Amino acid sequence: MDPTDPDEVLLARRDAGVLTLTLNRPQRRNALDTASWQALHAQLSAARDDDAVRAVVITGAGGAFCAGADLSGAREGHPLDRMRFINEIALLLHELPKPTVAQVDGVAVGAGWNLALGCDLVVATPTARFSQIFAKRGLSLDFGGSWLLPRLVGMQQAKRLALLAEMIDAEEALRLGLVTWIVAPEEIEAFVADLTARLVANAPVAVAQSKALLHENADRTLRDALATEARTQAVNFAGEDAPEAFAAFRDKREPHFTGQWAVR
Repeated sequence: MDPTDPDEVLLARRDAGVLTLTLNRPQRRNALDTASWQALHAQLSAARDDDAVRAVVITGAGGAFCAGADLSGAREGHPLDRMRFINEIALLLHELPKPTVAQVDGVAVGAGWNLALGCDLVVATPTARFSQIFAKRGLSLDFGGSWLLPRLVGMQQAKRLALLAEMIDAEEALRLGLVTWIVAPEEIEAFVADLTARLVANAPVAVAQSKALLHENADRTLRDALATEARTQAVNFAGEDAPEAFAAFRDKREPHFTGQWAVR
């Protein structure tokens, strides 16, 4: 995909292990049409299986993050079939064994906001605005919103956001724990570049397992969580990264992580 092609609905750029995906329909505030959903599915599927990709950034072009699903065009097929495909994308993002960062400027509403919330970390500008707009469109929550919101903000605040469908600013989103950092527009790209460089510098298998543990153990007992942690830690000890980390600490140098399996 040509990262300079204005006709591409999703731009993809790779740099130092970081895949940056830019929603590129600024004339529609990056609302997701069929082509956008398909491109996002393809890129996330490829990133999942590509060891060279160590982190993923999702952002939008033209001063907006994403205005949700584009409801203006003709849509073929049964709505349940379309939703099954969209749900696959939500699961791909949630289960991606790489850290993900949403870089949000302008509006992030509906499925567009839940696309950001599906990322592990959210960096927003002070002018970012957010809404679970669904109720004002005669729709109910989708793209994982009904699962994400109660876990992130609690049931009462989730109901407030879903039932009122109000627009909130970046400061309110930060207060609720729906934004990780607020950064000035002229500084956000450098901030995200530094953030992803730090993410990429960590051991990829350990990072993937920690992300999965946090997701899987959120609604399990402590006993279950401890058992899962023990199994995943055994995997780490059987790889090359843990010994490399110990050696680097001993030698007072930065570690070089590869994610390779040590047992031959």
